[in-house]
Amino acid sequence: MKVATIKDYVLQLNWLLVLFTLLVFVGLIKLGLWQSARATEKYERLIRITELSALSAFSINQVMHLKMQDENINDLPIEITGYLNPDKVFLLDNQTHQGKIGYRVLQVMELGASSVLINLGWVAGSKIRTELPTFKQFSGNLTILGHVRVPESGIQLAEDVYQQNEWPKRVQQIELAKISQIIGQKMLPFVIYLDKKESIGYIKNWQPIVMPPEKHQAYAFQWFSLAAAWLVLMCSASIWHFRQGSNNNKRESYGHNEER
Repeated sequence: MKVATIKDYVLQLNWLLVLFTLLVFVGLIKLGLWQSARATEKYERLIRITELSALSAFSINQVMHLKMQDENINDLPIEITGYLNPDKVFLLDNQTHQGKIGYRVLQVMELGASSVLINLGWVAGSKIRTELPTFKQFSGNLTILGHVRVPESGIQLAEDVYQQNEWPKRVQQIELAKISQIIGQKMLPFVIYLDKKESIGYIKNWQPIVMPPEKHQAYAFQWFSLAAAWLVLMCSASIWHFRQGSNNNKRESYGHNEER
């Protein structure tokens, strides 16, 4: 009786299935590594925010100097003085607070030769989509504290269409280049989120990190677990298939011997 060897096992392998198994396994591992990397980034950002909170507020000139040096300016504390223009307000659409849909109010602060966008906070939206919310407006020459954030490009399902004389203007994402064209002024390349202790503004519900690093770690563990389970499953199925083939060969061999 011939004993099955590793060579026999290798010869019976379905190499397309092996390739598929490896591709899925590598894909799952990459997803796990990506989530692990995201967790590390979040931890580093939390440490950075803690360190920055102990610093004095930066000026506009200091922030712009760091920006020109390609330094990371996100989360920098900033103090700024300018004219908060009540006639230049943008409403960032589809923003939620405690399960309710609303808007982030973004108002232009004029600094002379340039302007900067100030995030004043969240306001509730109307049940009727065509109606824009009503809210108390802020204006005048003010000195405010806040934190710097560079807006990130997101997925935009539809192009924003603006009515020339209609204010405030509803937007789907923050596009500083477009806002600059609309108001006819140079915009600084970041948005200032009001400090939560500021008396002006609306509901300041923003968080520096939406998903905590622990959640990314949990997702990474899930992907790694799926990769391990997938590999065990496919190896078990392959071994079972090999044994079934070996048993069939033994029965055929036994049948031939009986006929003789």
